[in-house]
Parts: sequence; structure tokens; C-alpha cells
Amino acid sequence: QLQASGGGLVQAGASLRLSCVVSGSTFGVDAVGWFRQAPRNQRKFVAGISWSGVLTTYADSAEGRFTISRDNAKNTVYLQMNSLKPEDTAVYSCAAVTDWRWVKVSSKYNYWGQGTQVTVSS
Repeated sequence: QLQASGGGLVQAGASLRLSCVVSGSTFGVDAVGWFRQAPRNQRKFVAGISWSGVLTTYADSAEGRFTISRDNAKNTVYLQMNSLKPEDTAVYSCAAVTDWRWVKVSSKYNYWGQGTQVTVSS
């Protein structure tokens, strides 16, 4: 199971840290990704991290502002979001995939957590 939290309402320029707790059997999990979906838009990849924590990758929109990290002891993946913009407003979800090659492809993910709403006001 994956449990996402940490969303909220902030002003432009502020920061938020999202958390994704991965519980239960993690056998076969190769990566955890964050995706977001704004109203009337498709779900989009934001950032991904390998289960080892060694590899990370970001969408262009997140590069330089967002940082994904993992706490092995807590089985938790974080998404630190800085310099937030109104266009970052969306429901953010975390998910687990069994092959790093598909980390940016939402349809390849096997397990999804519920989303957490992030709203950035201008």
C-alpha cells in the first residue's frame, strides 16, 4: 500500500513536502514515482526514484525546483517542492512500479496510493 500526504494550500513561491509511505510487501518494487493531475488534464509524471535511492529522474517542469528522496528506514519517499507556481496546482499521487525503465509511464505502474491536493494561489 502507498499512502500520500502533505498537500495543502500555499501561495506562489512557497514550499511543500509530500510524503509517500510504502507499507506491506515491497518485493519486486523497483521505483516509486510521483504523478500529478490537474482538472481536465491527463495524469503527468513529476519525479521518480529507484527503490535503492540511487537513481532519480524529473519532468522538465520539476527539474531544479522539486527534489525526490527516500528514507530507507521509514520506507518513505518524499517530494520536496520549492518555488511553487499556480500551475503546480493538482492532485499529487505516488505509485510503485516493478521496472525502472517504466518510471515515467503511468500505465506501467502496479500500485497507486490515494492523491493529496496541492493548491498554489497567485
